[in-house]
Amino acid sequence: MKQTKISTKIKLIGASLAFLILLVIAITIYLNENNTKDSLIVNIAGKERMLSQKIAKNIFYLYHNENLNFVELDNAVEEFIYNINSLKDGNKLRGIQPAPTDNIAQQISKILVLWNSFYKNVESFKNLLVQRSNNEDHLKIIVDNIYNTNNILLQEVDSLVTMYTIHTEEKTDFIEKFQYGGAFVLFLLIVYSLLQLKVIEAHVKEFMDYSKKLTEVGSKDKVELINIQAESEIVEVSDNMNCFINKLNEAMDFSNEAIEQSKRASSSLEDITDEFDDILNDMAHSTDISKQLNMSEDIVIESTEELIQSTKKLQHLKDKLDTLLKQCKPL
Repeated sequence: MKQTKISTKIKLIGASLAFLILLVIAITIYLNENNTKDSLIVNIAGKERMLSQKIAKNIFYLYHNENLNFVELDNAVEEFIYNINSLKDGNKLRGIQPAPTDNIAQQISKILVLWNSFYKNVESFKNLLVQRSNNEDHLKIIVDNIYNTNNILLQEVDSLVTMYTIHTEEKTDFIEKFQYGGAFVLFLLIVYSLLQLKVIEAHVKEFMDYSKKLTEVGSKDKVELINIQAESEIVEVSDNMNCFINKLNEAMDFSNEAIEQSKRASSSLEDITDEFDDILNDMAHSTDISKQLNMSEDIVIESTEELIQSTKKLQHLKDKLDTLLKQCKPL
C-alpha cells in the first residue's frame, strides 16, 4: 500500500487549517452582518405596532377635539405603509431582504388584509370629519370600527414581531453552534497535526540512531540494512541507503575472499619455490637441467610477485572500503 508523503500530509493539514479558519471567519462575518439587519427588521416590525397605536390615538384626538390637521396622521399612515411593504418585498436601500420564511410572509399578508380595512376607515374618517355636522352618526360608527380593527391589527403586528424575534434568535443559536463546531474541528486538526509531527519525529530519530550505528561498524563487520516503516520520503531514502549498503557489503565480501585466495596462492607458491630450491641443489651438476629449472624458478617467482601485487591491490581496495565506512566517524 502506497504511503502518503510527509510533504503531502503537511500541505493537506496546512490547507485544511487555512480553509477552515477562513471559512469560519467569512461565515461568522456574514451571519453577524445578517444579524445586524435582522435587528433592524425587528425594530421596524416593532415600530409598526407603535404606528398603528399612533394612528388610532391621533384619530381619537381629532374626533374629540374637532381638529382638521391631518399632517401627523398622514405621516404615520405613510410610514406604516412604507415599512410593511419593506418587510414584505424587501428594501435594497435599507438592506432589508423579503420575508425570510413562509410563516412570516403569511403573517405579513394577514396584516395587510387588516390594514386595508383599517386604512379605508381612516380615509373615511378624514372625509366625514370635514363634513362632521351632517355625518355625526356615521362618523361615530367609523371611529368605533377603527378602534376595534386597531386592536386586532395590534395583536397581529405583535405576532409578527415575535416571529422575527424567534427567527433572529434561531440564527444567533446557529452562529454559536457553527462557531463551536468550527472550533472543535480546528482543535481536532491541531491534535492530528501534533500527532503526525510526533510520528515524523520518531521516524527521523530512528533514522538518526541508525546513522550513528554506522559509525560503530567494524572494518570486517557487515553493515546491517535499515528497516524503517515510515513516510514515503524516509522509505525512499532508506531504500537508497540499503541499495548502497548491499553493494558495499558485496564489495567487502569479494575483497576479503580475494585476499584470502591470494594469500593461499602465495603460500602454495612459496612451498613450490622451496621444493624447487631443494631440487636445484640436488641437480646442480646437470647444467641443462639446471638452466631449465632456473627458468622455471624465475617464472614461479615472477608469478608469485604478481600474486603478491594482486594481493596488495586487493588489500588497497579493502582499505578504501574501510575508509569509506569510517569517514562518518567523529575525529
